[in-house]
Amino acid sequence: MSHVLVIEDEKDVAFLISTRLKREGHEVVIATNGQDGLEFVKKKILSFDLIILDWMLPGLSGLDVLKKLGRQIPVLMVTARASSQDVVLGLEMGADDYLTKPFDVHVLIARVNALLRRASKNSSSDKKLKIEGLTLDIERHEVFCKDVPIDLTPSEFRLLVAMMQNAGRVLSRDRLMDLVQGDTNVTDRTIDTHIFGLRKKLQSCQDVIETIRGIGYRVRG
Repeated sequence: MSHVLVIEDEKDVAFLISTRLKREGHEVVIATNGQDGLEFVKKKILSFDLIILDWMLPGLSGLDVLKKLGRQIPVLMVTARASSQDVVLGLEMGADDYLTKPFDVHVLIARVNALLRRASKNSSSDKKLKIEGLTLDIERHEVFCKDVPIDLTPSEFRLLVAMMQNAGRVLSRDRLMDLVQGDTNVTDRTIDTHIFGLRKKLQSCQDVIETIRGIGYRVRG
């Protein structure tokens, strides 16, 4: 059974998606705005396998949600924004697939199943990440730079996992702050301090982390 978060403010659409997904055997949680959706993810209400996301939401838009999520959970964007420019923008901002309203529910289920299969196939390879001379083993909680073990704090490890899983993509400071909420008084400066300490510990591998001025950080893809 997969856990799906539906972020959709149109009650009829959310009900339709939820009802059909439940009929397929999935567990579904509905959020009617972007902020609530992010809170569900941050507070780990469930370990979500997929997010179905509307673009035009009250408060935070779907694009804002994508920016804050990074690429930690597969996202199917379902929206009335149907121009080719909108589709390209949604995919470039981090959506894994894009479906326009009105949609055929059978097509929706097929897209959901395809994304879940892809995520399941990739999950085992995601447990061990390697970029240039840097290797990270999620299950063993180990990091090596050119076979030399690196001792990281829990926050540093979470940050490195997020960046390596999103190699080549910029993660904003806001998104990185969400990842270290176990710390107290988390600020932009806290993130910069963590990154500084992380780079120092990585020694000759530190250049894989790039600073994107005014936005955040990324690991070279």
